[in-house]
Amino acid sequence: MGYVIREIEECDNSSIEGVIRSCLIEFGANHEGTAWTDPELCHLCEAYCEDGNKYWVIEDEDGKIIGGAGIGRLEGADGICELQKMYLLPKARGTGIAYRLMERALEYAREHYNRCYLETLDNMTRAQRFYEKCGFVRIYTPITDTGHFACQVRYIRDL
Repeated sequence: MGYVIREIEECDNSSIEGVIRSCLIEFGANHEGTAWTDPELCHLCEAYCEDGNKYWVIEDEDGKIIGGAGIGRLEGADGICELQKMYLLPKARGTGIAYRLMERALEYAREHYNRCYLETLDNMTRAQRFYEKCGFVRIYTPITDTGHFACQVRYIRDL
């Protein structure tokens, strides 16, 4: 498949919001305590424009946005970033594109941070296995309050 990973542009905002909301609905996470209610969800391009923050989207061979992921500053945790809003539509899963996206995100993270944190839902078991294959280690207490109180599974990785 001819997937392309590139930095988000303003014209991608509604498409990636649709991808994220679709995935959240798929996993029953369309409620408070998840990315569903994040105020920046409808304008990710603008939310990730500061140094130390970046968001990438995946385009399929037709130029349609089918996934994305970001690296963001983790407030209250010096030297630690967060892998944020990594979601892929079902057609992109199992293709290897998630690994390429993760590599891009972690490469960027290494330039700015020492460790990378993430939170996910307990029913996202395939995602958890993926994170573990990418070197993330499960931890059992949050590093800081991200506002995602419904995300009970947490991981960290040294960069």
